[in-house]
Amino acid sequence: MEWLMSTVEVRALSAPERRRKRGIITMASLGAFALAIFGLLPKTGQPVTYSFVLGNEWVLAKEIIVNSKTGGLLFAVISLLAVGIATLQFRARKTSRAASALFGASFLMSFLCWAAAGKFIPFTGLLQGALFLSVPLIFGAMAGVLSERSGVINIAIEGQLLAGAFMSGVIASLTQNKIAGLIIAPFAGMAIAWLLAVFAIKYGIDQVVLGFVLNVLVIGLTGFLYKRLLIPYQSTWNSGGTFAPIEIPILSKIPVIGPTLFAQSIIVYLMYVAVIVIHVALFKSKWGLRTRSVGEHPTAAESVGIDVNKIRFRNVLIAGAVAGLGGAFFTLGAVGSFSKEMTAGKGFIALAALIFGRWSPLGAVAAALIFGFADNLQGLLTITGTPIPSEFMLMAPYIATIIAVSGFVGRVRAPAADGVAYKRGGGSH
Repeated sequence: MEWLMSTVEVRALSAPERRRKRGIITMASLGAFALAIFGLLPKTGQPVTYSFVLGNEWVLAKEIIVNSKTGGLLFAVISLLAVGIATLQFRARKTSRAASALFGASFLMSFLCWAAAGKFIPFTGLLQGALFLSVPLIFGAMAGVLSERSGVINIAIEGQLLAGAFMSGVIASLTQNKIAGLIIAPFAGMAIAWLLAVFAIKYGIDQVVLGFVLNVLVIGLTGFLYKRLLIPYQSTWNSGGTFAPIEIPILSKIPVIGPTLFAQSIIVYLMYVAVIVIHVALFKSKWGLRTRSVGEHPTAAESVGIDVNKIRFRNVLIAGAVAGLGGAFFTLGAVGSFSKEMTAGKGFIALAALIFGRWSPLGAVAAALIFGFADNLQGLLTITGTPIPSEFMLMAPYIATIIAVSGFVGRVRAPAADGVAYKRGGGSH
């Protein structure tokens, strides 16, 4: 990598620059892998049909047929060109987000051409399904942003999601009113968050251990009630139904984007609002400044009159409400009824998205979308058939999670006071 290492001869690299250099080297390695395996290794190509129409949206191209070998080779070359652009931007000391995004998209398409040789791929449906599977991850990641930016580690996201799923399904069933179930979900998540706040902030209990305990508590409680009430009295207690998709006029007609973003249920639209509000409030409001200050320098925050633990307590409750609302997606947005442990570890994947996104709302959303896409892609390729064994395809979303938390994005720094209990007038302990 002489073209990359020559920069070192001129000046010492800072820590962020070293991380970027490692990222570029990784992209170059993956690009070369794609060129060899997806482009050059196959002896012949087969047609891959990409469909871009789901319903009654406007049609620019109904479908495109690509030769698998040609497509794999072309997109691999584009990924290497993206590496070259990222390298030039690195040497010019400029950010390379666009080049990184181009690399990711082209590498994925190269893989898809190879894996789906001779198959039919509903591309718009693939994107729509990816967003669908990302919804609880995004809600969970936003809950993590709110609590951890305040200085409280929220391992209990899994329990908050599960509590929201359980209560929303039960209340919707008992009242035969899905709106009632949706309204109660944030309060269910907030109840678990209240326990987290009391023991972590007031009593200084280890926040990681506490989070796991709360998760086990919710899993046990919902499992018990599921067995005693929801199974024997399913028609009364566990038949809430799901929200129908709402098509936004005109916007839902836009090719690819419309069906993906603007033909969703009310819970997805609430997710859009939550992300925007949290991002703007965190970086553009007085509340956001105080939240970030108590997560980074609580002693300094207290010195200017900010009640550190009050801010933390309030934000942990808000985080629980957001996670609880995300839990409603499992019942009212997806399957219409509650099942035991139906969150299936999504709270922990949301935490990985939080880390991958560097504790930023938009970064966490991007990471959650990547995980959701990986999950949906493995499902699609398992059904259509692929050269990769199905067992490995089932591992795809979890491999993406491991990569996220193992340092692929470089060392990431959590808020300085994250997980450190604060005693008023006495500093952190």
